[in-house]
Amino acid sequence: MHYDYLIAGAGLFGAVFAHEMHKQGRKVLVVEKRDHIAGNIYTEKVMGINVHRYGAHIFHTSDEEVWNYVNQYARFNHYVNSPVAVYRDELYNLPFNMNTFSRMWNIKTPKEAKEIIAKQTGEFAGITPQNLEEQALQLAGRDVYEKLIKGYTEKQWGRDCKDLPAFIIRRLPLRFTYDNNYFNDRFQGIPIGGYTRIVEKMLDGIPVKTDTDYFSFIKENPDIAEKTVFTGMIDEYFSYQLGALQYRSVRFETEVLNTDNYQGNAVVNYTEREVPYTRIIEHKHFEFGMQEKTVISREYSLEWKVGMEPYYPVNDEQNNRLFEQYQELAKKERNVIFGGRLGSYKYYDMDKVIEAALNLCREELTRGGIIDGKGYDSRKSCKSDF
Repeated sequence: MHYDYLIAGAGLFGAVFAHEMHKQGRKVLVVEKRDHIAGNIYTEKVMGINVHRYGAHIFHTSDEEVWNYVNQYARFNHYVNSPVAVYRDELYNLPFNMNTFSRMWNIKTPKEAKEIIAKQTGEFAGITPQNLEEQALQLAGRDVYEKLIKGYTEKQWGRDCKDLPAFIIRRLPLRFTYDNNYFNDRFQGIPIGGYTRIVEKMLDGIPVKTDTDYFSFIKENPDIAEKTVFTGMIDEYFSYQLGALQYRSVRFETEVLNTDNYQGNAVVNYTEREVPYTRIIEHKHFEFGMQEKTVISREYSLEWKVGMEPYYPVNDEQNNRLFEQYQELAKKERNVIFGGRLGSYKYYDMDKVIEAALNLCREELTRGGIIDGKGYDSRKSCKSDF
């Protein structure tokens, strides 16, 4: 069969695009190199618990249209992301708020907190930060930096904070209220039953080939589709001919524990550099589970190398310049569209992934896409078609 679109990647971006184009009568085929759909938001049942195999994913957005869109495919619970951080024998609430400051300095009022922070940040006033350490000290002061930022950030990026660019931390939200809600968005929650069900519903009725490498598949089937939507690494698509972009990767150690409650919270960060993992996820707490056992995942941040699974891009100046060069190559590719976190070399939250996929769908249909004699009302966007 000949398809209008071949979509490389069955993650959220590819699934949304495939679903919307399928609704408009286009013939689409999805290929996925993993043995499952849903990309990094994949969840699987372990001991009756929905385990986030590739790390914690909390859906949050202030875009009501995106919220309504995703609620077509799942009911969301009322989970609020409220991580805590462990530094040695101390426990702190995140994000940085009055609960954090009260624990750190044995104070009660916002006035006290502001005075301490002003005194500590004042030491670095008037300087132009040359690295992440100087930036963080100028924004939050030494106590917050040393206990809650330094070690965790160095584990995440695999580098000393003095060797990281200042722009990685453009701002540090210091909240002078007793509020542990990590996000400021209007809408937030976890899909009841896990994320995989969402993608399953989106891809219902669409042919999907898992365990299928796009490059091998297209070599054997070069004329299978009019257009390709590629959601993998843009540098890999071009065989790294300009050099490899940098990414960070993540490794998880997951185990079932014979206890009903290991840490009392879904996400606990470990901010000491000496603790090898960045955080421990206890999956049952995303859905307020009452199971007799629990499942935890220790998360380790890794330097990415070719052949490893990339998680997020390193968007420093050098890599962004290289990405721009790959973008120029991409513009010369006939009938290939690059999208998603890896194809766009951009860190996307889930709501932004959906928005980007819907915008691409609308652009394709508005310009005619692959018409095959079918009419299309360009006044009707994908986003509003539900």
